[in-house]
Amino acid sequence: MSVENVIIIGSGPSGFTAGLYTSRAQLNPLLLTGNEIGGQVALTYEIENYPGFPEGLPGPELVERFQQQAERFGTRIEYDYVNEVDLTQHPFTVRTQRGAAYKTKSVIVSTGAAPRKLGIPGEEELTGRGVSYCGTCDGFFFREKEVVVVGGGDSALEEGIFLTRFAAKVTIIHRRDELRGSKILQKRAFENEKIDFIWDTVISSINEGETGAVGSVTLENVKTGETSEFDTDGAFIFIGHVPNGWIFDGQLEMEDGYIVTDKNMHTSIPGVFAAGEIQDSRFRQVASSVGQGTMAAMEAEKFLLELEDTPYEVVKAEMLGHELVLA
Repeated sequence: MSVENVIIIGSGPSGFTAGLYTSRAQLNPLLLTGNEIGGQVALTYEIENYPGFPEGLPGPELVERFQQQAERFGTRIEYDYVNEVDLTQHPFTVRTQRGAAYKTKSVIVSTGAAPRKLGIPGEEELTGRGVSYCGTCDGFFFREKEVVVVGGGDSALEEGIFLTRFAAKVTIIHRRDELRGSKILQKRAFENEKIDFIWDTVISSINEGETGAVGSVTLENVKTGETSEFDTDGAFIFIGHVPNGWIFDGQLEMEDGYIVTDKNMHTSIPGVFAAGEIQDSRFRQVASSVGQGTMAAMEAEKFLLELEDTPYEVVKAEMLGHELVLA
């Protein structure tokens, strides 16, 4: 079995950027896409805050451009899903859902994180037609409309406040009778005239309106069991994110499901790097993921250069003995 220089796991902005940089470095990278190409970006109406595109462009189109640019310089793309890795021995082993097995000198993990979903009728069907998981991405399209926000933590409050820049009214729906977000965000939300609250309530379904987009949500009071229909133009869901990192459990250092990296995208195992939302629980933006993918690729190139003259175990010992130790 031949040994790859670098395998990139995941096809979001950080993955394609890592492919671009490693292919330009003549490393002949292999990128394994996962079940979906583009990650959360591909679900976004339009992206207007990514530098270089003043007119904005749809998320799927930006993903397509990322892919075309990576492929132009030689990134090999396989439409497959990684379901097992062995990082205990070098070269590392990567296995996929379709039964392929690869050996590789380095790995860049770009598997991202998925928004936690409600799992209710209408949610999946209306995603992209009024159901959203990103107010920063999609708020502009709800100018002078009325929307609901589901959640009670920092993300729900931050995004709800942000949405008031565009929406005529934002109604925050929370399953409890008090918020979980920080006190300063609660204060801002309570003082915002555009924000209302519905307490002790969950959404049991998201309903299509006459235009084919979201038209209403069905509410259920968790204390009384009473149900009602609430008209709305959009439903923004912020109940947390789920990092797509389960295959690395027990092998890489992780915190709350996210892979821990140092400032240079090194993980706890030398030769394994992580970029994008699999290691970024804070920013979660296309631009930041692109930057992280760039750093991971450049560090992978540096690592592979060291391997040309030095056995892996020596490189590993040197790296773990200095600044790359992770607590």
